[in-house]
Amino acid sequence: MRARINPASPFARKVRIVLRERGLSGQVEEVETSVSPVAPNADLARSNPLVKIPALILDDGTTLFDSRVVCEYLDTVGSAPRLFPAAGPERWNALRLQSLCDGILDAAVISRYELAVRPEALRWKDWIAGQRTKIDGGVDALEREQPSWGQAFGIGQIGAACVLGYLDFRFPDIAWRASHPGLVAWFEGVSKRPSVRDTTPRA
Repeated sequence: MRARINPASPFARKVRIVLRERGLSGQVEEVETSVSPVAPNADLARSNPLVKIPALILDDGTTLFDSRVVCEYLDTVGSAPRLFPAAGPERWNALRLQSLCDGILDAAVISRYELAVRPEALRWKDWIAGQRTKIDGGVDALEREQPSWGQAFGIGQIGAACVLGYLDFRFPDIAWRASHPGLVAWFEGVSKRPSVRDTTPRA
């Protein structure tokens, strides 16, 4: 199998953490892939018509995308402890937490594109502020939920680690640590996990 990823992408980082937590790194080749909203990657487009990462190319040539689908597929490979609960309230809570984290990341990534790619004269400040509201509200929700996680590190917590890591990486002006002491302590702990430590994006 091959995973089309970019180390700077928080959605690709979810997949990379899952690979490591599931002990699958040796079975999946990570292919670093550049993407841009204004210059589509023609090579990637041949396997993923949405021209987005992450994408997982299976041995039979089938390509899976997006991160939610790829992560859940990888959770069925091998015999390591599962990251997605199989059924019941635990499953729905895990999927809900994953969706919350994906929503925060959606707002953060498109804000990054707006600030880094769109010419300054064309940037829409109110739109950027609206995305910031989603980010702030989402992180507040994670702070409220964090005490219930205990020692769990499933797909929801993986998403939370990617959220906080991406804010540190791309939005140092968002001082999320100032008012989220629970997340600060939690993130400090999970950042020591090899899967999280080894996938930390670098400037």
